[in-house]
Amino acid sequence: MSRVLVPVAPANVLLAAPSSTVSSDLMEQLRVLEEMKSAITALQARVAVAFDLAQRAEQAEAGVPASERGQGVGAQVALARRESPNRGSRLLGLAKALVVEMPHTLAALQSGQLNEWRATLLVKETACLSVEDRAAVDEELAADAGTFEGKGDRAIVAAVKAAAYRRDPRSVAGRAARAAAERTVSLRPAPDTMTYLTALLPVAQGVAVYAALSRAADSARSIGGTGSGGASGSGDVSGSGAVATRGQVMADTLVDRITGTPGGFSGINLDVVMTDRTLFQGDSEPARLKGYGIVPAEWGRKLLGLGQAANSRPPANSGQANSGRADAGRVNTGLANTDSGPANPSHLQTAQEPSKAGQEAPEAADPEFDVWLRRLYTAPGTGELLGTDSKARLFTGRLRRFIETRDDTCRAPYCDAPIRHIDHVVPWRAGGETSLANGVGLCEACNHTKEHPGWTTRTLHGGTHAGAHGVHTLEITTPTGHTYLSKAPPLPGHHPSRT
Repeated sequence: MSRVLVPVAPANVLLAAPSSTVSSDLMEQLRVLEEMKSAITALQARVAVAFDLAQRAEQAEAGVPASERGQGVGAQVALARRESPNRGSRLLGLAKALVVEMPHTLAALQSGQLNEWRATLLVKETACLSVEDRAAVDEELAADAGTFEGKGDRAIVAAVKAAAYRRDPRSVAGRAARAAAERTVSLRPAPDTMTYLTALLPVAQGVAVYAALSRAADSARSIGGTGSGGASGSGDVSGSGAVATRGQVMADTLVDRITGTPGGFSGINLDVVMTDRTLFQGDSEPARLKGYGIVPAEWGRKLLGLGQAANSRPPANSGQANSGRADAGRVNTGLANTDSGPANPSHLQTAQEPSKAGQEAPEAADPEFDVWLRRLYTAPGTGELLGTDSKARLFTGRLRRFIETRDDTCRAPYCDAPIRHIDHVVPWRAGGETSLANGVGLCEACNHTKEHPGWTTRTLHGGTHAGAHGVHTLEITTPTGHTYLSKAPPLPGHHPSRT
């Protein structure tokens, strides 16, 4: 295989050339690089299909049943391309469709007339067709002949849908009918401690939900003028005195109706991990919210309500501290100490005492809002999670929560899906212990993948690998002998050495 080198003019040559020539040359380089990206994507598709065939042949020789051949190929493609397993499976499916069934689309990709995303759209919109009909649509549109030159994503999708419907209207209609089975709700992080809560619904239900929220918002604003969410009746946004917009009222109404409480916290656990310095001393080290990621320190303190007064029940004795916030809910908080010794119980108690003379009396504590403090101990040098308070009994649920806190998301490389399974690194049947070191948090797909023939996993302890440094490190070996490492993410307050 040959290497392709892109010549770039030296800076002094560019400065000496006329500005129009410099701009033209740079733009030409951008165009050529984009075409090269598409050509490389087409080559990757061919290689992925060849790899799939090779793996199936090797598995057949090894006696793997025909129904199980090809398992784990998508995960290996994902690791090689540094993508998530889900993305790797989709890339393998795209490659198969292009190489085997859509040669014209593959040719357009190889020549740079289509990029990977638009080739994906063509494959996606013909997925419901038979192999023969899909090939016919591919030939009819003939993207490699310039059919989509200058066209945007919508124009491409519209053309493919029309061609597919002409070939097989029943399959296209059936696909629309089956789409309702794909309804789901997902959550993903957004900037500035916000989240995208997305619902994929049948069109009638989606329109009905939106209309109901719209009516509630219009009603709240017309009755109260500054109403927010109908149930809460407050138009103040984040205490700033600003009047809530219609969209904000709709969002508040959604939270109120789903959770049944104005604040949305009733009966919900929000696991926040932060250092003791952040919690009690106003340190700026950010915290980590389970299911979201990194959040600002001030946001974490505000959520816990520690800026208000303490409850009369001492947290040092009971492990529980009430914040006095006039909201309903419960927040479980993990305190990640930076030393391996136990935290001073009196520190937990006195940290909530008013620090200034003449401070206003605290508001009455709401008994329905509890903040549970659970101390987590970390190693001084590495930040590795070592243990937790010994008040709780040792049982499976506690060990599971500990591993979930340590791993945060699926530990498979490049996969950040939510943890669904806590499983043995070295399988139980192979003598693996049910212990913290031999436990790992994985999503369902990655946990099943590591059980396929040829896959092995093991834990690397401190000192056995140059990159481990004592942090819980998982080594995954694929059937081809390639190895990949996954280290537990650093807890708040720990900064890995750059040396």
